[in-house]
Amino acid sequence: MFDILIVGGGAAGFYAAIHAAEANPKLKIAILERGKEVLTKVKVSGGGRCNVTHAEFDPNELVKSYPRGEKELKGPFHTYCSGDTISFFENRGIALKIEEDGRMFPESNTSKTIIDCFVTEAERLGVKLLRNSSVIAIEPIAILEEQPFDGWMVESIQKKYYAKKILVATGSNPKVWKLMEKLGHTIITPVPSLFTFNIKDPRIEGIPGVSTYATVEVLEKILPNKVTINLKSKEAAKALLFSDGPLLITHWGMSGPAILKLSAWGARELHDWNYKFVIRVNWLPEYHEEGMLLLLMQIKDVEAKKTVLRTNAVDVPRRLWVNLVKASGIDETIKWGDITKIQLQNLAKELTAGEYFVDGKSTFKEEFVTAGGIDLKEINFKTYESKIAKNLFFAGEVINVDAITGGFNFQNAWTSAYIAAQAIAKV
Repeated sequence: MFDILIVGGGAAGFYAAIHAAEANPKLKIAILERGKEVLTKVKVSGGGRCNVTHAEFDPNELVKSYPRGEKELKGPFHTYCSGDTISFFENRGIALKIEEDGRMFPESNTSKTIIDCFVTEAERLGVKLLRNSSVIAIEPIAILEEQPFDGWMVESIQKKYYAKKILVATGSNPKVWKLMEKLGHTIITPVPSLFTFNIKDPRIEGIPGVSTYATVEVLEKILPNKVTINLKSKEAAKALLFSDGPLLITHWGMSGPAILKLSAWGARELHDWNYKFVIRVNWLPEYHEEGMLLLLMQIKDVEAKKTVLRTNAVDVPRRLWVNLVKASGIDETIKWGDITKIQLQNLAKELTAGEYFVDGKSTFKEEFVTAGGIDLKEINFKTYESKIAKNLFFAGEVINVDAITGGFNFQNAWTSAYIAAQAIAKV
C-alpha cells in the first residue's frame, strides 16, 4: 500500500516524486517504470546534453512557445517557471549555462548529470523505484482499513499495487491513454509534432550540412492526382504557416529550428495533408523578391566582368549560392554583364521566394514529441488533478501539451510535475 504511485519513470515522474517527498517526507511513494532504464528521454535530449529548459523567464512570453497549451499554461508558469527550474538544479550542485539561442544545458554538457541527480535524490528521499513494471490496468477502488477512502489499484505485468493517489506521467504512451479512456477521459488523437521535412530537389542536393537563417512559409496543400492551380493573386500565395530561424539542409531535406517550429505549429494540419505540401523559403529574409531584383541589377553593373557563379554576391552559403544560380538557368560561364533580365528575375525568386515540395517527414533525432493526449478541458490546472476521477493526477506530455524545440517541453514537465506534487503531498 502506497500513499502515491507514479506511473512513468521519466522526467515528469521523477520530478514529481522528488517534490512530493520533500513536501511531505512521511509519504510512501513509488515510481512504476515499464523498462529496465529510467529517464531514457532525458538521456537523448539535446544530443545527449539534455536541454533542461529555456532562458525565458516571463510566463506570458514563455507560453507563446506552446502550440497546444498556451492558454492553460499561463497560470502554472506563474506558479513555477524557468527560474524555479534553475534554482532546483543549482540547489543540488548542478550549474546550468545559457547558449546563444536561449537553450539551457548543464555545464557538464552531459545528460548523465541530470539523470544521476534525479536517481540520487529519489533514493535519498526514500522513493521506491519499481523497474520492468509495465502497467496493464488502473482502476479506482475503495480500500477498507479503519475508515473507507477513495484509492486506486494499479496492476503491472508483475503484480498489483494499491495507492491513495496516483500520478500518470507516461508521456506519449498509447496503452496508458487507452486506460485513461476507460476511466472516462477524452484522448485527443496523437500526431507527430517535432519532425523534419523530406524534400528531393536539385537546389539542395549535394550540400548537406549547409545552415543559414531563413524564413519558411507553408503555402498550400497538394492533393494527390489533382492539379493544383497557382493563381497570380496575392491571396493565392498567402502563407498558411510562417516560421523563421536557422535552417539546416540535410541528406533527406530540411531541418533546423525554422523547420521544427513549423512542424510543431502545423502538426495537425500537416498530418491531415499526409505530409505533402509546398513551402516557400526566403534565404535572405531582409529582402523581398522585388528588392532582391533591384540589388541584383546593381550588382550586374558593378561586377559586369565577373562570372555570376563565382561571385556569391549576397550573404548565403557559397554551396547554396551555386545551386540557386544553376537553378535560375544561369550557366557557370555567364558573366554578370551578360545576364538577362529573366535570369535575374529567376535568381531573385530563388533567393527570396523559392518553392519546394515536401513529400513526407522524418523523426527529429531521437527526440519524439507528439501533439495529443488527455483533453485539457478535463484537467484542473491549479493542481493537475483529473476533473473526471478523484485523486488522479497528470504531468508532462501525457496531456495535450507540446512545445517547439529548445527546452520548452521539459519546462512543461517540470512545471506540471511540481504543481501536481504539491497537491498530492497534501494529506
